Amino acid sequence: MTNLWNRVSPTAACLISLWTLSLVADGPSDNDPDKVRQVPRLGIKLSDDDHTRLTSELRSLRKAIDHSWASLGPEARLRLPDVQIYERAVSKAIKFQEFFKPQEIEGAFQLMKAGQRRLRLLEQSPSPWETTRGPELFGYVSNIDNSVQPYGLIIPDSYQPNQGRPFRLDIWLHGRNESITEDAYLLQRQNQLGQCTFKDTFVLHPFGRYSNAFKFAGEIDVFEALADVKKRFPIDDSRVSIRGFSMGGAGCWQLAVHCPDQFFAANPGAGFAETPEFLKFFQKQTLNPTWWEEKLWNWYDCHNWAGNLLNCPTIAYSGEKDRQKQAADIMANALAREGIDLQHVIGPGTGHRIHPESKNEIEDRMYKLADRGRVEFPRTVHFTTFSLRYNRMFWLQVDSLRKHWERSTVEAKVIGDEIHISTRGITGLTLDIPSGQSPFQMNAALTIRIDGQVFSSIRPKSDLSLTKSFCLKGGDWTLANGSSATRLLRKRHKLQGPIDDAFMDRFVFVLPSGTDSKALVRHWVDQEARRAIEQWARHFRGEAIVKLDNEITSEEIASANLILWGTPQSNQLIRRIRGKLPLKWQPNSIQVGSQFYPTEDNILTMVYPNPMNPNRYIVLNSGFTYREFAYLNNARQVPMLPDWAIVNLRVPPSTVWPGKILNAGFFDESWELAPSLAQ
Repeated sequence: MTNLWNRVSPTAACLISLWTLSLVADGPSDNDPDKVRQVPRLGIKLSDDDHTRLTSELRSLRKAIDHSWASLGPEARLRLPDVQIYERAVSKAIKFQEFFKPQEIEGAFQLMKAGQRRLRLLEQSPSPWETTRGPELFGYVSNIDNSVQPYGLIIPDSYQPNQGRPFRLDIWLHGRNESITEDAYLLQRQNQLGQCTFKDTFVLHPFGRYSNAFKFAGEIDVFEALADVKKRFPIDDSRVSIRGFSMGGAGCWQLAVHCPDQFFAANPGAGFAETPEFLKFFQKQTLNPTWWEEKLWNWYDCHNWAGNLLNCPTIAYSGEKDRQKQAADIMANALAREGIDLQHVIGPGTGHRIHPESKNEIEDRMYKLADRGRVEFPRTVHFTTFSLRYNRMFWLQVDSLRKHWERSTVEAKVIGDEIHISTRGITGLTLDIPSGQSPFQMNAALTIRIDGQVFSSIRPKSDLSLTKSFCLKGGDWTLANGSSATRLLRKRHKLQGPIDDAFMDRFVFVLPSGTDSKALVRHWVDQEARRAIEQWARHFRGEAIVKLDNEITSEEIASANLILWGTPQSNQLIRRIRGKLPLKWQPNSIQVGSQFYPTEDNILTMVYPNPMNPNRYIVLNSGFTYREFAYLNNARQVPMLPDWAIVNLRVPPSTVWPGKILNAGFFDESWELAPSLAQ
């Protein structure tokens, strides 16, 4: 039996749609960028009475939360996000008019009461909702923007607090439903077990920051929620799986191929696995990508990363009659090229849902894989990457690439007292075997062979760890002192671009305190900055930290990516760093190599290591780069701009572009302008 500390009414709950199976409004009618419907759509209008009552209860809950912050002990404060999720959900639904059914308004009053009940119980340790069974709701504070984000968790009946034994955990990624914002999400997850609830298994249901197929900040949400669960409950690190259906299946594919060493198994169902073929097949869209868009498809086109599943057992599912079977077929072909035969369970005569007999078959296979668990030290590691955003596979770390967004591979095998490594497109790597995991004797004299070169008499440490770095110089591999990624200004993990990468870590929007003398530029900066702040709130469900340039502290320079809006004339931080950028921003022109663009009607957008702190980014004049047209289909939600772009403001912003893109490109691996553009 589940306890009822925070349950909303069954009436409200039963009227929440089963959104894990839902695919909303994708189709050819959404292929016209000049006719883009609003996502999320505008909901029903609150009556004056409901608005007054809800806002009154919100004020009461906010006041109580503020009072509690001052009076609670340190441990209870850590659980305060479990209350704040209720206030924030209803607050955003009112602000953006996101109640889509009358029952959700009723549910909002229930959520306010649940928040008040939890607040009164915060001092109990553990909290009642941490000792119950069945579906529960939790919250955490995201490092990205300090916003409180919710997640659902199914607590198994066999769990006993302080018991000590570790539990398996399955991450279940939800499907697309444009009407499931925080309010409806909490109502659903408060009461529903979901499609997959298993004996002796916690099931984590990330919110994923709404509808982005668990990419970008949605990807980070999965891991932040998982980290929060591990702080509260005894989760077995070796028995965490990634699963999902529909949009969640797409998220499962992408997390499995990018982070395969995190999971004992992956179970993607339906969804999509890449952008171009899916949009042509499913969306019937005619594609005319720019050259840099095609490059950037390599970020989330999972079939290009398929070889990484060598170290992550995978069970795909599709309905026999489901058009989204296309994803598993694409991946099966890609895996076949890697010598892997995909286990693809197909629901007979089934459309876009999970067939009951197929579900039983999948569960039988998943239980067996869970018994095996994640292998901590595989003796063979194969890793494919296109970006140093994803640079590690078990004990092998890629520190630098020959060229980003091109296929780079490394394979390492332990053979006796030797490690054989072969690379393609890799210029720096580290062998990083943690304490206790080395398969070698302490006194073993190891031989490491990299692309035919031999390094002899390398010994593990006495704690059975081994860390050695290598870098490619003049065509030869050499031992490096420390990580081969230590060169200060070089593309490296979490500092490799493109623009969208800056929004996967902590960031601050920095608005100009001054005024640009050019009216067109001044208007564009004002409108685009406002839009970026609002769209972050609507589509990544966050609260962007916003400050003026003269308010930025040394702590923020040290800890956050700075998103600088304006020009050297209007923003003092842009003025401070402009002489240290590879593109020259003068009063009358922006210089890209030998090309000049007048500042009267052009503006520079770019990402670059912050000259004031090269361990963080600066971004000039851009939020996340996909726009309203991409909201209509998750496969479109991919980076639209590379490392830098010149935007002509004579052409107004559209649902696809921030203006007319006159020129754009990537910096090289040393963050310099590519030679072809510098001439």
